[in-house]
Formats: sequence, structure tokens, C-alpha cells
Amino acid sequence: MMGKHKAEAVTAAIGGGFTGTGIAGASIAAKMMSAVAIANGGGVAAGSLVATLQSVGVLGLSTTTNAILGGVGAAIGYLF
Repeated sequence: MMGKHKAEAVTAAIGGGFTGTGIAGASIAAKMMSAVAIANGGGVAAGSLVATLQSVGVLGLSTTTNAILGGVGAAIGYLF
């Protein structure tokens, strides 16, 4: 059962703050966006990890992608 909780924590951390309405304030996503913007002179580059996760948060994931990510997260949780 311990692995399941770790997989849920990984999923929550990855998705933390990337919502359907944009990046939530004071979230992990907001901190990531701030760091990337500072590192890039004030902007977030298209195709960067933050931009990609923001798109996923707004558009959502397909059922197949959710299943794949769930499986990967469960495997990581089981192994560690």
C-alpha cells in the first residue's frame, strides 16, 4: 500500500498548480514559472516544460495518456 501513496504524491507534485484555468497562485507551478521566467529574462519559452504542463492543465489529457501516466506513477511508487 505504501507504493500507492508515493505514486499519488508524484502525480500531485507534477500536477500541482497546472489547472484548467491557468497556473494557480502560490503553487509549485507558479514557482516553476517564476524561476523559468527569471532564467529566461522575463518570459517562458514555448515548448518548455512549464509551457507544456500549462497546456496539459488547460486542455487535459486523453484517457490513454492518463492510463499511461498512472501506470508509470504506480510503477515508480512500487519500486521506491
